[in-house]
Amino acid sequence: MARILIIDDEDTICQSMSLVGRRSGHDTVCENTLGGGLAKAASEPFDIVFLDVKMPDGNGLEFLPKLAQTPSRPEIIIMTGYGDPLGAELAINSGAWDYIEKGSSVKDITLSLVRALEYRKQKTSLKGSSAVVALKRDQIIGNSPKLKACLDLVAQAAGSETSVLILGETGSGKELFARAVHQNSKRGDKQFVVADCAALPVTLIESLLFGHEKGAFTGAERAREGLFSEADGGTLFLDEVGELPPAMQKAFLRVLQERRFRPVGGHRELESDFRLVAATNRNLDQMVQAGEFRADLLFRLRSFVIELPPLRERADDIKEITRYFMDKFCERYGLAPKGCCPDFMETLLAYSWPGNIREFMNTVERTVVAAREEPVLFAQHLPAPIRIQVAQTGVRHHEAPDRQRAGAPPAELPKLNDFRETVYAQAEKQYLHDLMSLANKDISAACRLSGLSQSRLYALLKTHDLHRSS
Repeated sequence: MARILIIDDEDTICQSMSLVGRRSGHDTVCENTLGGGLAKAASEPFDIVFLDVKMPDGNGLEFLPKLAQTPSRPEIIIMTGYGDPLGAELAINSGAWDYIEKGSSVKDITLSLVRALEYRKQKTSLKGSSAVVALKRDQIIGNSPKLKACLDLVAQAAGSETSVLILGETGSGKELFARAVHQNSKRGDKQFVVADCAALPVTLIESLLFGHEKGAFTGAERAREGLFSEADGGTLFLDEVGELPPAMQKAFLRVLQERRFRPVGGHRELESDFRLVAATNRNLDQMVQAGEFRADLLFRLRSFVIELPPLRERADDIKEITRYFMDKFCERYGLAPKGCCPDFMETLLAYSWPGNIREFMNTVERTVVAAREEPVLFAQHLPAPIRIQVAQTGVRHHEAPDRQRAGAPPAELPKLNDFRETVYAQAEKQYLHDLMSLANKDISAACRLSGLSQSRLYALLKTHDLHRSS
């Protein structure tokens, strides 16, 4: 017998879904709010959660990651009264088991329930039979739900030999996760070779990857082993793979398929048994549509995908990350451990961190060095641009409605930057609404029209609550 939690604000839906569950011999519990459902899932074990999207206290899709991380890690089936392809895509990408309409037949709902329980049973049995091994995660700090989900993917990728594609904004830690995949795999004691495609000179990229023989070109005074050979038996990390020149993409695809290559100026092919992990901050699907990246190479690269969240979506990790880097830099510069006051942490939490972990790390290092022997860090120690942005974001302007209605000038005006942000937000929402209408709610078409990546478009749609209305 399984335990099923139904989160829906309509009593008739709760009753009918409970009936479906009980007919199959399962125990069912109903909650009419997201807050109540989350509290119930946090305190009691459940195998399956049926979750409505439109709830009085929020959007079910936004609560999905929190429910998925409750102690029993239930499988979640999204229910909605609106047929929305965009919503279905968002739900699946957020970790839902299935996405069904409330008007679905009892047979379809039961089938989804049965399959979810079969999957859960198999997953649980395999988990119980395998030894628990601590994941090596050097410098990957935090335990937020989104970070844990990425680490689960790292563990899965490490247990296979398939190619891995890591997606994420600049500075989000893609190389750290690539190293974690390598360190936790059976190749962990072998070479981890980094090739930064954005830094490789176009004229030398073939030689650097494939190697060359003596005299192969002007300046080749001796033979040189390429990165493919160096990575033999280990892992080749191809960073910023979106920058790989078109002329090299075909040659690289052949190496991936055959694991054989010919050094520049060489007369025989060499073999290399390397595992590929690639990373990019670019939208490769969009590049394929524009003819800038080979579709067949993309298929090869994304056998297994890990998409990293930006730091602004991992606020729960900020305090732990801060402590880690404060201690690290105090030790590096021979300083006594430092404490921090509440306003220091509040400022770190309020800043958006567009440069992600890289910007955060550099900021903490700069702050520790600036404070020197001072034992406690205050917000005043942080760089001025960060404090200015946080101060501007926190400004709240108050209008006088009566004076406005009378046509009188306002008692006070907002700061110009805040006014611009408000106008920009309104214009952005209207743009997204028009974009989704023009694209007929087709995400790929919307990305092509707007130049946005899928992950960025999803984030903007969530921000402006345009999951269905767009």
